[in-house]
Amino acid sequence: MRIVHHLENSRSLRVLWMLEELGLDYELRRYPRDPRTLLAPPALRQVHPLGKSPVLQDGEQVLAESGAILDYLADRYDTQRQVSPSPIPAEGAERMAYRYWLHYAEGSAMPPLLLTLVMSRIRNAPVPFFVRPIARSIADKAEKIFVGPQRRLHLDWMERRLAESPWFAGERFTAADIQMSFPIQAAAARGGGLDDKPALRAFLQRIGERPAYQRAEAHGGSLQALRGD
Repeated sequence: MRIVHHLENSRSLRVLWMLEELGLDYELRRYPRDPRTLLAPPALRQVHPLGKSPVLQDGEQVLAESGAILDYLADRYDTQRQVSPSPIPAEGAERMAYRYWLHYAEGSAMPPLLLTLVMSRIRNAPVPFFVRPIARSIADKAEKIFVGPQRRLHLDWMERRLAESPWFAGERFTAADIQMSFPIQAAAARGGGLDDKPALRAFLQRIGERPAYQRAEAHGGSLQALRGD
């Protein structure tokens, strides 16, 4: 039996979604966030030393990192290539795009969005009144000089890709779209939203209409990415 260790309101929703797309059975073990810190509970460290989610147990295999898990599920179970390109030829256009966006999601897209959250937390942190203007000034400068421009750079890049093709790997839906969903949902929730990104907004609407996504959300809870103004 496959077991998914799922932290509420987190990246691990993507693993449930992938399993639903492939029609695979799994046991769901849900973990609540600490209401004060929003961190994962200590119980997750009994599953993986980092205490992070998602974690997938598949027989004797214990896998962490959403991209690695999706890659593993595609290689082992997607024999009909429902959501992944054929590995041959390795240099095929769909395969190359699939590989790029599967890794880009966490490697490049998420850091500016995570920093957006960090700057918001600094700006609104419960600190003594005489420290508050300093904290807000630091956060505002970081947002203006680095975080904001980097976030816009990456959102423009994602928008450009989806203006060229309906899905990140090309003409059909793949696990790369599952992996890319979280950064885009995070951007929609924070940092000015996606008001000027029609292709990204349309992408979110399309994935929300997929039955497998709806089943994953029903099992794992609705995702409110990077919430916490």
